[in-house]
Amino acid sequence: MYYIEKTFEISACHRLTLPYESKCTRMHGHNWTITVCCKSKELNSEGMVADFTTVKQTIMSRLDHQNLNEVLPFNPTAENIAFWITNQVPHCYKTIVKESEGNTATYERDA
Repeated sequence: MYYIEKTFEISACHRLTLPYESKCTRMHGHNWTITVCCKSKELNSEGMVADFTTVKQTIMSRLDHQNLNEVLPFNPTAENIAFWITNQVPHCYKTIVKESEGNTATYERDA
């Protein structure tokens, strides 16, 4: 099995829809650190699991410098974003979304 990881940063704002009082229900922004993990039993014709640039651009082109509430069809929690990214990138089995130094969410597909 071949594995790759691509880590990059996006800047975006969001607000959460929550049933309780929270400062996160107000619009705010993060410099999110995203790590996309891909795997494949075989390499493509170029000798890669996936092109690092393509992995990054697939997500950057949709989320960087955006209001996530306007471009994503769900409550943009770090957990939901990790799940969404995993489903956008071919061969992706895990995504780690770090919205701040102490707040990280991971989604990993079942084997």
